[in-house]
Amino acid sequence: MKSFVMTKTVMKNLFEGPSTLMYPKKQRIFVPMSRGKVEININECIFCGMCNRRCPTYAIGVTKAQKEWRIDRLKCCTCDLCVEICPTKCLRMDNQYFKSVTEKSGGIYAAVKVTEDPGVS
Repeated sequence: MKSFVMTKTVMKNLFEGPSTLMYPKKQRIFVPMSRGKVEININECIFCGMCNRRCPTYAIGVTKAQKEWRIDRLKCCTCDLCVEICPTKCLRMDNQYFKSVTEKSGGIYAAVKVTEDPGVS
């Protein structure tokens, strides 16, 4: 009886074609709810550090004095906790993955808020 089930599966796989995506020819379409990487709108950030304290893997670092926000994307587990706790909602979870890297330092993304000096004309 089991041989009939196996024969049915083999025949189905032979005539339906591949079940995998032909990657270079067809790009993967991500659903809107998929989690890929954390993005920030640095102009709306108040550098409160709540995302830093909420991150379970300590992937986020916030420096208020230098107005710098950074994330180690190799440590990030895309849990979405930082996005949920952000009071200004400047963080969002993008549904695209970041590019692959060959060195550990390539996974660190830093954003610095540039403030204009009113004394310079």
